[in-house]
Amino acid sequence: MRRQQIMSMLAGLVLAAGSVLGAGPPAQAAAAGPAGERDVAPAEFGSDWHDPVTAAPPVTRPAGKSCDLTVASAQFRDFTPYRGSYAPPEGCGGNWSKVVLRLDGTVKGRQYDRLGHLAIGGVEVFRTSTPQPSPDGIAWSVEKDVTAYSDVLRRPQPVEMLIGNVVDDVHTGVIDVRVTLSFYPAKGRTAPPGGVPDRVLPLDPAAPLTTPRNAERILAEVYATGSGGGCEEYWYLTVPDPAPYACKAGEGPYREVQIRVDGQLAGIAAPFPTVWTGGWSNPFLWYVIPGPRAFDVRPVQYDLTPFAALLNDGRPHRIEVSVAGVPAGQTGWSTPANLLVWQDEGRSVVTGALTRHEEGQLTNSAVYTPGSPHRLDTKGGHRLTAAGYLDTSHGRIATTVTRTVAHSSVHRWGEAENPDALKGAWTDRETVVSGRTTTRTHRTYTMDGETTLGAGDRLRTVLTLGDRAETAVLRDGRRTGWSRLDDVYEGDATYTAGVPRDQRHAVGTTAERYRFHGPRAPGGCHDRELRTVQGVLTEDRLRC
Repeated sequence: MRRQQIMSMLAGLVLAAGSVLGAGPPAQAAAAGPAGERDVAPAEFGSDWHDPVTAAPPVTRPAGKSCDLTVASAQFRDFTPYRGSYAPPEGCGGNWSKVVLRLDGTVKGRQYDRLGHLAIGGVEVFRTSTPQPSPDGIAWSVEKDVTAYSDVLRRPQPVEMLIGNVVDDVHTGVIDVRVTLSFYPAKGRTAPPGGVPDRVLPLDPAAPLTTPRNAERILAEVYATGSGGGCEEYWYLTVPDPAPYACKAGEGPYREVQIRVDGQLAGIAAPFPTVWTGGWSNPFLWYVIPGPRAFDVRPVQYDLTPFAALLNDGRPHRIEVSVAGVPAGQTGWSTPANLLVWQDEGRSVVTGALTRHEEGQLTNSAVYTPGSPHRLDTKGGHRLTAAGYLDTSHGRIATTVTRTVAHSSVHRWGEAENPDALKGAWTDRETVVSGRTTTRTHRTYTMDGETTLGAGDRLRTVLTLGDRAETAVLRDGRRTGWSRLDDVYEGDATYTAGVPRDQRHAVGTTAERYRFHGPRAPGGCHDRELRTVQGVLTEDRLRC
């Protein structure tokens, strides 16, 4: 089998659905119980394996009884969306300390991974992808804190959900899901830490948006996913046009998610290099433990408060999202977005000005070196600073947002793209100074992997993924808040390519360790490690 055929497999095994979905946010896969059902691994994968599980912490829930309701229940066989209606739960008030979304799903047979979304009142509140099933069937669940969408949930709303799917004689897996919301009533003036936005507005790329005139804080969130069946699903492996590789993309793999206000650059971000549950030509890597964020597509967030004075003028404004680095006219990215607005209770109109806007030059160098192996060295980055002030009912508040993104990678591949290896890192540093408070966030995403096709058409993939973030909050120079995340996935799987499923003789080991420390972690500390062998969960360890 030539390496070109491997790339064709990769294109088919990674996400097959995304481009037709239209619109799509974070959730945690529910924790599995301790390993023990089958603690002895078989010699190779069979027709069944452990249900999908991640090491991420479950969503914490307040004490007391919740009000629960189902917002969507559907079987997805094609690209027909589920449509229903939502109404706030009776007897549960309109002020909640927390709202938790939970998806429960089942699927059996044979199916690719699929991208899905849930929108309430036109606001995308959840975006996810699916695991690939065993012939005997699997069940999984995902949870997400959706308290930030309380504004939408206080009123009756239309509901739309879609997990685009294809069911035929070969792909037999029907995706059966149920989504519920659990509402925890606030006691007295209890509110979630940091409060929730007063308004949540969906962004329509085809229409201008008019925001409330008394906004004192504005965030945008974008659920950016490279998807759709083409090369942008694995954009981090693309190469410039002259290089001999299956996936070409103009100037190479540098990507940057940008947001503009009336044509002016207002925010930049590094996209997360999500690997879906068929990625890197090897579904045996992901049957039990998915890659970071695969079930929990977290939005990129931008602080647009320096632009609030402009948006507060009562006129419609165009807020647009784009992905830099994608060749002109090429599709493959989905970027649904919402605007989160906090309003000044003491004023009907808040005025101010944008006082500073400094955009550094976007650098993007992709140097191709022919040889054996071929090599592509990529380095890119960008910097943006925006500052403004608002005259609020509690005084003049100045806000400065500085963000710096960078990407570096080395891509090596042999003839017929065998072997094919990538080592890359993405950094996203952000500092927000608002009044006397400074928030610094440093995000780092890493990928180190190789796929080879050896003797007997044995295809092997070895891959390590990292998702790290550190946040510090200071007031008058003293630290008042902090958090640290370190999520690492490791996998090594081999199977015989180009044969029927029951002749693949696949073997694989995978592991994830998810460490989260800080006041928002359960008990201040979450440290969980999972390990699997041939689809059997052999270790499930909690360290704190």
